Amino acid sequence: MLIKRIGFSMIVLSIMLTAGCGLRLQGSYLIPSKLQTMALTSQDKYSKLTRLVNERMRLNNIKIVELDKSTPRLNLISDSLERSTLSFYPTGNVAEYELMYHVNFTIQMPNEEAKPFQVEIRRDYLDDPRTALAKSREMNLLVNEMRIQAADKIVQAIAAFKQ
Repeated sequence: MLIKRIGFSMIVLSIMLTAGCGLRLQGSYLIPSKLQTMALTSQDKYSKLTRLVNERMRLNNIKIVELDKSTPRLNLISDSLERSTLSFYPTGNVAEYELMYHVNFTIQMPNEEAKPFQVEIRRDYLDDPRTALAKSREMNLLVNEMRIQAADKIVQAIAAFKQ
């Protein structure tokens, strides 16, 4: 009985210590109070990136509202994917690519100029022409992971935003 109480006390003590030192779970950000309600605008409100950013904002307790003059605004301006060659097989076929995913966005406070931001995610991707279908699926998975990482970085930028 005493051992159970000591064990329970140790667990409670460790939880209190980690909470007290500011430890937060990955992907969980402390959003400034002035940015806990925002408007989200985009060129394509149905794009995968817009949906991911919307989801990430909701997960971090940012209320998304319609755009008006008194609401801070996150504007997703553009996203693009580039691919460049890194290496070749001795036969001359491409062996490795570098994928670069770029996102441009702004954060604008009411009655202020919009502040521009850019996120860039890079990944290396091995290519084998003998397994084209599998490599195509792998590339789609990589691009989706890059979008998720970009959405997380956008929420990070909101959390770190200073006027």
